[in-house]
Amino acid sequence: MRAVVQRVSHAQVTIANQVHGAIDRGFLVLLGVGPSDTPETVTQLVHKIAKLRVFSDPAGKMNLALAQVGGSVLVVSQFTLYADTRHGNRPSFTAAAAPALGERLYQAFCAELAATGIPVATGEFGADMQVSLTNDGPVTIIFDTEEARA
Repeated sequence: MRAVVQRVSHAQVTIANQVHGAIDRGFLVLLGVGPSDTPETVTQLVHKIAKLRVFSDPAGKMNLALAQVGGSVLVVSQFTLYADTRHGNRPSFTAAAAPALGERLYQAFCAELAATGIPVATGEFGADMQVSLTNDGPVTIIFDTEEARA
């Protein structure tokens, strides 16, 4: 799995001119699923993101996690994180998971993250979405579970 995690003061996803999900302080997570990802991969990534300490403590040091600051997460499916841009000018997305696997693991990720007690809002898998955010910091962290296995 690949995830781009952005610390935000506000984020929302709109589908067909209707707000589908919105959060204030927390993370916007753009989530891509690869063909070798499994439920174990989901658990690994949920744990890393839920425990990620990038919010400032009283001393101004990035030392606090989502739960400690009452944060939420907006999760948006993003198969384009698996774009292959090595050849030509049109990216290939064959390295992304098939839609059925991608949707199943996207839903599992959202459910498992919510089970930690962190409020979770979502986009809609496969929909044409408009995402807006106010990046806080900016703080942007990239996770790639394949690199973690290497």
